[in-house]
Order: sequence, then structure tokens, then C-alpha cells
Amino acid sequence: MKIVLILAVVILGIWLFRAGRRKDDDAKVKTTRSANVSGPQDMVRCRHCDVHLPKADSVQGRLGTYCSPEHRQRAET
Repeated sequence: MKIVLILAVVILGIWLFRAGRRKDDDAKVKTTRSANVSGPQDMVRCRHCDVHLPKADSVQGRLGTYCSPEHRQRAET
């Protein structure tokens, strides 16, 4: 009977420890997301490789938008 009681206390302790860690992790994720993203962003497609990316991260060229300076250079030369 004592073993069952000790086992129950250990399991309860592990469960409480993990629940506390999840709350801390969730709070960190929420603050990170709210600080980095202010809302929906416009998406554009790279003219060279057809990858979609946020407009703020794109590179503008003479013929359109690109995902990197290398793709802009390859497409426009």
C-alpha cells in the first residue's frame, strides 16, 4: 500500500512540474508572436523559383519580385 501511495505522489509531482513548464513556454511563444507579427502580411511569388514569401522579405527587381539577390541577378541577366 505504501508503494502505491509513493508512486501516486511521484506521478503527481511530475505532472505538476510539466504543467508549470508548459505555462512558461506558452507565455514565451505568445509574447514572441505578438512582438514579431502585427497582422496579416502581403505575400508575393519569386519570379525565378515560384516560392511565396512575405513582401517585406522580397527583393525588388526590374522584372518583378524575387526571394533573394541571387535569383534577381540570374533572372535579369
